[in-house]
Amino acid sequence: MSKKLKEKAAERKKRIHSLRSLRTAYTLLVLVILLSAGIITAGFYILLYSLNFIPSAALTPLILPIIVIISCMIIGTVLAGFVGKLFINPLRRLIAANEEIRQGNFKVRLSGQNVIGELDNLMRSFNSMADELEATELFRNDFINSFSHEFKTPIVSIRGFARQLQRDNEQHSLTDEQRKEYTDIIAYESDRLARLSSNILTLIKFENQQIVTDKTQFYLDEQIRRTVLLLEKQWTARDISIELELDEIIYNFNEEMLAQMWLNLIGNAIKFSHKGGTVLVRCRKKQDFICVDITDSGEGMNEETIHRIFDKFYQSDTSHKSEGNGLGLAIVKRIAELANAELSVKSEIGKGSTFSVKLPPVRD
Repeated sequence: MSKKLKEKAAERKKRIHSLRSLRTAYTLLVLVILLSAGIITAGFYILLYSLNFIPSAALTPLILPIIVIISCMIIGTVLAGFVGKLFINPLRRLIAANEEIRQGNFKVRLSGQNVIGELDNLMRSFNSMADELEATELFRNDFINSFSHEFKTPIVSIRGFARQLQRDNEQHSLTDEQRKEYTDIIAYESDRLARLSSNILTLIKFENQQIVTDKTQFYLDEQIRRTVLLLEKQWTARDISIELELDEIIYNFNEEMLAQMWLNLIGNAIKFSHKGGTVLVRCRKKQDFICVDITDSGEGMNEETIHRIFDKFYQSDTSHKSEGNGLGLAIVKRIAELANAELSVKSEIGKGSTFSVKLPPVRD
């Protein structure tokens, strides 16, 4: 049985247990009300009889049960109304809080004070839901702002230099060197937009995907070698050495999806390594997992960057001197989730970074 199925089964058992517990609480509550009403009625009746407010004829077998039943109904109703507030008031608060959520106020929270067990659990669940919704709303706003910024910047740049070239056609005021510089900038920003669009489409595709299809068997070590060859232009241009330590491993997964992961991770390592540095790629088959480590020779990262490195659009280089749009590692993270792989990073300022992927073994 898969992990998700086990979690669903456990959650189902928990709900059934909660319902049974709540049913027991209601049953005991009704029993307590009836017993209390009976005891109070009997005591009240004896008191009235001892004070001679009730004639002896009232003790006849026909009248006594009627008086007791009516008294129990009145007293039981009063007690039920009083005790019912323990259930009704929290539910009213929950309904009001749901209305706040519906209107977009994700900061509303409920207090579980003076609340019976299951209702307290319900309020805790509501608060957890509100926390998730608030976090999702903050992420959505941040995503929109980052997305708008990343698209707007190259578009404004392209428009500005295109207008300069347009005016040059009318006035002939630019030198050949300036024209080349402007056209190079337009080409660079166009490529940047194309990469951004491609990465966003890839990320949306993987985020909407829940089940991995098109699984095939392939040599994992050979796939990593091909990825390094695809990036040859980048590492040769910066005089970076690539060292490979790869075990021969046959793996079963979506080959294209896993290739995208290595392309992003190795490309990232090349980008942030010093010129003339080294990128080390290790692939080892362990007893319980397959481990792929990619180590660069860059500046390393601080704790804040390590914590946020897999967030969408996050870039530690706020000056945007290096190419990128902050989506590559977000794509890696999503692929790792789909592959049930563990993704981690170790880094130290001045000593480079190592990204590790622990893939589950192929079951025979």
